[in-house]
Amino acid sequence: MAVTEQGRDGVAVGAEAGGRFRVRVPRVLSVCMAVAAVYSAAIAVAGPLRSTLGPVTGLIETAVFPVEPNLGYAVFLAILAGALARRKRAAYGVVTAIFALLVLGNLAVVLSSSLMPDLVEEFSLTGQVVAADVNLVVSAVVLGVLAATRDEFFAPTRRASFRKALLTLGSLLGVSFAVGYALVTLFPGTLKPGDHLAWTLERTLGGVVTLDFYRAGRPPSWVNLVIGLLSAVAVLVAFAVLFRSQRARAELPAESEERVRALLRSYGSRDSLGYFATRRDRAVIFSPSGKAAVSYRVVAGVCLAGGDPIGDVEAWGHAIRAWLEEARRYGWAAAAIGPGEAGAHAYARAGLRVLELGDEAVIEAAAFGLEGREMRGVRQAVNRVRRAGFTLRIRRHADLTPEETRHVIERAAAWRGTRAERGFSMALGRLGDPADGACVLVEARDAAGRLAAILSFAPWGEDGLSLDLMRRDRGGDNGLMEFMVAGLIAEADRLGVKRISLNFAMFRSVFEGGARLGAGPVLRLWRGTLLFLSRWWQLESLYRANAKYHPVWVPRFIAFEDTRDLPKVGLASVIAEGFLTPPRVLPRRRGGDGAARA
Repeated sequence: MAVTEQGRDGVAVGAEAGGRFRVRVPRVLSVCMAVAAVYSAAIAVAGPLRSTLGPVTGLIETAVFPVEPNLGYAVFLAILAGALARRKRAAYGVVTAIFALLVLGNLAVVLSSSLMPDLVEEFSLTGQVVAADVNLVVSAVVLGVLAATRDEFFAPTRRASFRKALLTLGSLLGVSFAVGYALVTLFPGTLKPGDHLAWTLERTLGGVVTLDFYRAGRPPSWVNLVIGLLSAVAVLVAFAVLFRSQRARAELPAESEERVRALLRSYGSRDSLGYFATRRDRAVIFSPSGKAAVSYRVVAGVCLAGGDPIGDVEAWGHAIRAWLEEARRYGWAAAAIGPGEAGAHAYARAGLRVLELGDEAVIEAAAFGLEGREMRGVRQAVNRVRRAGFTLRIRRHADLTPEETRHVIERAAAWRGTRAERGFSMALGRLGDPADGACVLVEARDAAGRLAAILSFAPWGEDGLSLDLMRRDRGGDNGLMEFMVAGLIAEADRLGVKRISLNFAMFRSVFEGGARLGAGPVLRLWRGTLLFLSRWWQLESLYRANAKYHPVWVPRFIAFEDTRDLPKVGLASVIAEGFLTPPRVLPRRRGGDGAARA
C-alpha cells in the first residue's frame, strides 16, 4: 500500500510540474521572439555591428531560427512576441506554421543529402547539412511542444481579422515596393538595371525571399533602410489588425444597471466613485453570489476597471477573480484605475501589482469653515463673487423641469472645451438623465439672472456627494468655483450631506513633499518634472484647486498585472478618460466585429 501511495504522489507531482511547464510555454516563446526581434533590429540599424556579428547571425539563422537585418522582420517578431504573451490563438497558428515550414525545409535538405551524398561532397555542402540536422531537431522539438500546449493559447481575435490583415499587409507592402523601386531607379548605386525589380521585391519582403544568390551590386544603404522602415510599418499595422483583442461591448444592459444600483443602495457609501459604475459605456461582471461586481471597459486591449469593486467586501475577491478570468480568456491586460485603499488591497490579494496614483480631495462638511487665516483666499473669493451680485440655486436633478434640464445641458455643452465628454473613472457623462434624479446640481447666476457656472454631483451613499461635472462660462468671474463649493457646504444639512468628494489630484504627495524645506534631491527633481509637464496637463493646477479647501486627502491607486503592461495601461487610461482619440485602421462596422458579451 505504501508503494501505491508513493506512486500516486509521484504521478501527482509529475502532473503538477507538467502543468507549470505548459503554463510557462507562451511566456518563454514570447521572450525568445522578443530577443530575436531586438537582435534583428540591432543588426539592421547598426552596419558595423552587423559585420561584427556576421558569424553569430549565420549560426543562429542556419541552426536555430531565422534572423534578418531588416526592421520589418524585427517588427513582425516583436508583435508576434506580444501576441504570444497574450496567448492569442492567431499567434499560435503563425508560430506553428513557421516551425512546420522549418521542419519541412530542413527535412528536405537532410533527405536530399542522404540520397545524393556525392553532390554534398562535390559542392562542399557538409556544413549546411549539419546545420540542417541541428535545425531539424530544434524545430521538431519546438513543434512538438507547441502541439502539446495548444490549449494554452486560448485568447481569440476579432472575427474576419485574418482577411483584413492580409488586405492591409498587401496594400501597404505595395506602397513600400512602389516607393522602393522609385528610389532604386533614382539611386541605383552599383546595382545593375536588370536587378532593380528583383532587389526591391526582396527588400520589401524583408529579405525572407532571395531571387538571385549571385547578385553582386547594391544601392546605397539608406535606400535599404527606407524600404525596411516602410515594410516595418506595413507589418506593424497588418499584425496589429490580426492580433487585435476581442472587443467587449461597451454597454451596461438595463438589467445589469438595476443590479448595480441595488448594490449601491446597500453598499454605496464605501466608495465615492461607486455611482460611476452605472456609466452605460462600461460592462460589469458579478461575483458568483451576485453580492459584488467589477465595472470595467475594454480599451486598447486593456480590461480597465474603475474604482473599487462594488458590493459586499467579503465578495470582492470573487468578483475580481471573475473579472481576471474574463480578461485572460480574451487576452486582455487587466488593470484597475482609481481604487481606494481597501480596493487596492483586494486587487493585490488577487495577484495584481499596486502603485499609488494620487489623492482624492474629500471635504467633511461639519469641519469646513471660511474662518481662519488658512482660508483667507477662499473667503476673499467667495465675498468678491457675492458682492458682484451672483446667487446660487442648489437642488436635486429630479426637481428640475424638462425646460430647465434642457437649458442646463445646452449651457454645459457650450462651455465644454472638447468635442466629446471626458471621464471614465470619475464622471458619468450623461447630464440630465432621468435615472440620476438623486444627483445634485449647483447653479451660479450673475446679477442679471444668467447662468454662469454649474456643478453636478453624483450620490455617494446616503450622505455623500461626488463631483461629476464642473462647467463655467469662460468669461465669468474668478472665484465662482469657490463660491459654489462654499455655498453647497452651507446647504449640506438641508441636503443630508456630510462629505463631499472633489477633484482627484495626481501625484499630490510629490507636489506637497517636494515643496517642503529639506526635501531630497530626487523628490525635488520629480516635482520639477511634474511642474514642467503641468504646462500641458493640469497636474499642479488640480492639486492647488483642491488644496485651498484643506480637504482630507484619500489615496487612490492603480493596479495592474505586469510591469511591462504599464505603458499600455497608461495609454488605455488616457483614451478612456477622453484625452486621446486613437485613429482607426479600418472603419468599424455597426455593431462591432465579434464583440464579446461581458
